Amino acid sequence: MPSATIKIFLVHGDPKRLRAAELSNWTGKAVAGPRSEFDGVLSREESDSSGVYFLTGADPESGKPAIYVGEAENIRERIKAHLEKDFWNQIIFYISKDENLTKAHIRYLEGKLIEQARKSGRAVVTNGQSSGARLPESDREDMEIFLEKINQLLPVLGVELLVPSASRAVGESEHKKLFCEIKGIKAEGRLAPNGFVVLKGSQAVLTDRASSQKWPWAMNMRQRLKDEGVLETKGEALVFTSDAEFTSPSSAAAVIHGGHANGLTAWKDKNGKTLKEIESV
Repeated sequence: MPSATIKIFLVHGDPKRLRAAELSNWTGKAVAGPRSEFDGVLSREESDSSGVYFLTGADPESGKPAIYVGEAENIRERIKAHLEKDFWNQIIFYISKDENLTKAHIRYLEGKLIEQARKSGRAVVTNGQSSGARLPESDREDMEIFLEKINQLLPVLGVELLVPSASRAVGESEHKKLFCEIKGIKAEGRLAPNGFVVLKGSQAVLTDRASSQKWPWAMNMRQRLKDEGVLETKGEALVFTSDAEFTSPSSAAAVIHGGHANGLTAWKDKNGKTLKEIESV
């Protein structure tokens, strides 16, 4: 993804309230705001345009993050219909400042974004069905660029639900891989933008330590990963069936150890140097 300059206008001076965002050398624009400022969001001139939008919040049944992706030829009128949905607490929409987004364009973007949201595995996608549209080759290439810009701005505006879980940095090499071992149990992982990723096939101890009662977070996290099928029992160990993302090296090590662990010393490179030593260089 190319470098970019982002300009964010805080309408009320508060980063949590109404915001408008643009990227250098891009005809698109994003407007974001909390549901509590619904009227202010829709009073923006941009909301009278065609575009795509996101409603984000929490799924009432599971408590997990939830997202709805939509498209509209008039965002203001379409979003009013979503007031009956009570899961969402934030809205973000994207339009083109030169007003060149057709119905086919926004349906294409919507379909791609729904697919991306489902693949990321970070949220419950509340769309009932998929969307999409066929476009001429030149239009499709233009919309792929527009899609790239949407993805550049979304995390900056506080929504990471489309970012692939445990995403691998482009050009990452094997020397950045880290290892965690305890009682014959071996795990592999790496640092990531959102914290730390334990790689598929890694092992974790089968039973929780007695000390986990004092720090129940690790025990609860291990149980959640089991419930989700990310950790499965195989022989005398638990095995990660897919890459798993953690907020820090210590939280990842704690799940592997079955109790409290210091990730800065538990994770080492192939030469035996601890993460703490690596970062102190």
